[in-house]
Amino acid sequence: MMRVTHFMKSLMLIWVFFSVMLVLLFRWLPLPTTSFMLQQRLSADASCSSIRYQWTPWPKTSKQLAIAVIAAEDQKFATHWGLDFTALKSALQTRLKTGKIRGGSTISQQVAKNVFLWPAKNMFRKSLEVYFTLLIELFWSKQRILEVYLNVAQFGECTFGVEQAALQYYHIKASELNGWQAARLASVLPNPVIYRVDRPSSYVVKRSNWIRRQVKQLGGFNYLSQFVAKGK
Repeated sequence: MMRVTHFMKSLMLIWVFFSVMLVLLFRWLPLPTTSFMLQQRLSADASCSSIRYQWTPWPKTSKQLAIAVIAAEDQKFATHWGLDFTALKSALQTRLKTGKIRGGSTISQQVAKNVFLWPAKNMFRKSLEVYFTLLIELFWSKQRILEVYLNVAQFGECTFGVEQAALQYYHIKASELNGWQAARLASVLPNPVIYRVDRPSSYVVKRSNWIRRQVKQLGGFNYLSQFVAKGK
C-alpha cells in the first residue's frame, strides 16, 4: 500500500512539474498548435484536414479585436485572477438544478481549455481547466493571455486566430481590422461553426451592435492600458 501511495505521489509531482514547465515555455514562445486544433485535425469525423492558423505577435495583432473580445467574453478580464466567481456560482447553480454544465468561462479559462485540454463537459475536465487557468494567471501577463487568446480562438470552420480570420473574411491583415469588423468576429465566438462571420444571422448582427456599445462603455482602448505595456 505504501508503495502504491509513493508511486501516486511521484506521478502527481511529475505531472505538476511538466505542466508548470509547459506553461512557462509558452510564456515566451509562439504556439505551433493547440490541443483543440490537433483534436479537430485527428478526430475520426474530422472535417478540418487542413487548419488555417498563423501566429501573430502582439504588436501586429488587432487592438480593435482585443477590446471587442473583452467586451463580448470577459469584461472583468483586467481585474480577476482567471476566475469569475459570480459566473462560476451561476454555472454551479444551473448544474445543480438541471444537471447541465453551463458556460461562464473567462478568457483565461478559454485559453487554458483551448491550448491544453479537450472540449468534454465534465467536472474532471473543468477541474483541470481551473488548474491551468491559475498557472496561466500566475506565470503569464494579462497582455500575454490576451495575445494567446487572439491567436488560438476559433472564428470559423478550420479557421483559428485573428490573422487568418482577417484574411479569410475581410482580405486584410489583422492590424487593419476596424471596430465593426472586430465586433463581427467577436460576435461568433460562442459557437464559430454555427454562427457565421460571412453569412451573419440576425443574432450575430444584434450581438455585433451590442459589442460595439459595450466597447464604448468600457472606454475603448483605454481599457487595454490597464495591463498593456506602453509602446507595445
